[in-house]
Amino acid sequence: MGPRAKAILPLALVIGVLSFIWTWFSLNFTFHWVTVKDELAGPGQLGLPGNFHLILPTAFIAWGLFFAAGGDNAAFGKIATASLFGVGAAFITMPLAFKTADAPDFWGIALWVGIFAFILVAILIAGDWYYVAGTFPCFAATFLWWIATGLDGWVPNGGGTSSSVESLADPASAGIGVGGGLLSTPWPWVAVNTFVTLICGCILGLLSAKLAAALTPKPATAEA
Repeated sequence: MGPRAKAILPLALVIGVLSFIWTWFSLNFTFHWVTVKDELAGPGQLGLPGNFHLILPTAFIAWGLFFAAGGDNAAFGKIATASLFGVGAAFITMPLAFKTADAPDFWGIALWVGIFAFILVAILIAGDWYYVAGTFPCFAATFLWWIATGLDGWVPNGGGTSSSVESLADPASAGIGVGGGLLSTPWPWVAVNTFVTLICGCILGLLSAKLAAALTPKPATAEA
């Protein structure tokens, strides 16, 4: 086995195992463990997620950003900070956007996204501690989940009015999120869920780096 393979394979192994664990954990958390009702359509079926849930793919965004930022302790801090700024900007943008112009007009969303994109880049003036290349994906991840879960606010009751089994039978209260309204989510919870999941991705990145370093063979010390 060549030096390159010895350096890469431990990291690949660790990331593969952690990816399996995260996928299993996050999906069970969202659709079985922390639900309004588990086994919604019968034994072994999916449950109705609560407003708080984990977002499987979002963690991989922060995980990848962690390595793009250097894959070390400093990178963890950069991406955690980027998550705070990106989600925070989206948290402010969402209500401003739909109060400016609701469905079917997109210009309100476009206006405030443009304004906060400018602000997020301008913060670079404050110093190199701010990692704008990480902030933008975190900002976008929040909007991605807002769209997937019904665009609450922009579409009236898009995120649903209640997390109950009964609400799924009523499109007006179930919302228009994916899965026939299964993942309809109020917009503040979109931000909370995205931020928590991004931090999970940061933790996964740090764990993968530390575990891979522990498993990577150390170069042989030359004898005197």
